[in-house]
Amino acid sequence: MHYRLITALLLIGAACLTAAPAQATRIKDLATIEGVRENQLMGYGLVIGLSGTGDDITKSVFTKQAIINMTKRMGVALTADVYKQMKTKNIAAVMVTAQLPPFARPGSAIDIQVSSLGDASSLSGGTLLMTPLKGPDGSTYAVAQGPLAVGGISFGGKAAKAQKNFATSGRVSGGAIVERAVDYALPPAGDVVYQLRETDFTTAARMVEAINRRFGAGTAQPVDSGTVKVARPKQFPGDMVTFIADLEGIEVAPDGPAKIVVNERTGTIVMGQDVRIATVAVSHGNLNLVITESTQVSQPNPLAQGTTTQTPATTIKAVEDTGNLVVLPMGVNLGDIARALNAIGATPRDLIAIFQAIKAAGALQGELVIL
Repeated sequence: MHYRLITALLLIGAACLTAAPAQATRIKDLATIEGVRENQLMGYGLVIGLSGTGDDITKSVFTKQAIINMTKRMGVALTADVYKQMKTKNIAAVMVTAQLPPFARPGSAIDIQVSSLGDASSLSGGTLLMTPLKGPDGSTYAVAQGPLAVGGISFGGKAAKAQKNFATSGRVSGGAIVERAVDYALPPAGDVVYQLRETDFTTAARMVEAINRRFGAGTAQPVDSGTVKVARPKQFPGDMVTFIADLEGIEVAPDGPAKIVVNERTGTIVMGQDVRIATVAVSHGNLNLVITESTQVSQPNPLAQGTTTQTPATTIKAVEDTGNLVVLPMGVNLGDIARALNAIGATPRDLIAIFQAIKAAGALQGELVIL
């Protein structure tokens, strides 16, 4: 144990002597142009062709009403008695969602996601009927239709059921046709405003520096920690699309706050390389309580007068693992700390408790996020 502890501390010391170089990232991966974004679409439709795995229309009232409306639009006029006797289970009511990409023009195909709304057990083998997809303003921007690709199966009877993944949701690749475009056009000249995906003053300053180094001083100006304004240079020969294509290929080394994220439910730890600690001593031991319940039988002697009785007995055993006091030097990152503590037998849940204690002691220079 002492040999493993010494080896772990030597690894920490060696890690202190080296620093990982900052990795450069393209501007197109760090920021987006203001106004150039996807728009969410949604619609209500019917999936047909199911093999008895659709909605029970005697319980799902909205599914039955949708069937009635569909048959009327198709010119099939049925009496009220027929609608009451309807018991088909080959149809399911679904919600259809899609993302309308920027600059999508009428006639473009986009993918759609189809999810069951009623009590259907599976959408496998179904076909989505023509479904208008509307935006938040209530206007129809696309129309969806096509056979579903479901990545799961669900079969069973009254006493057993076999299921893999989820069979009540599926996709249709290119299943919607754009009918209306969102009005947005790049300015032929003037400023282009970039919005950083992760706001940070250092990243914004580095982005401005890299752009001005490429196109000349004054081309880019920082607005705040999440916004950079870029003006097209007059001497640039190409159009705005060519300028943006050249601009978004510039590489910038992003920065961000030191942060460590832990999930106590799953024992997951995710940490950044910039998290540091002050000099601190850590000792962590586990206390295990083992409680055993048993029953003892007491019988009288053969010639004695008495009755057999049962007496409960409880045994409590406390076992505490030996704690190791580890001195962690100043400046190392939590990745090296985690490897050192793992070398002495600390589990991920132990590491979460240790990191919380280090933060409470004021020795953790970084943000601790607990999910």
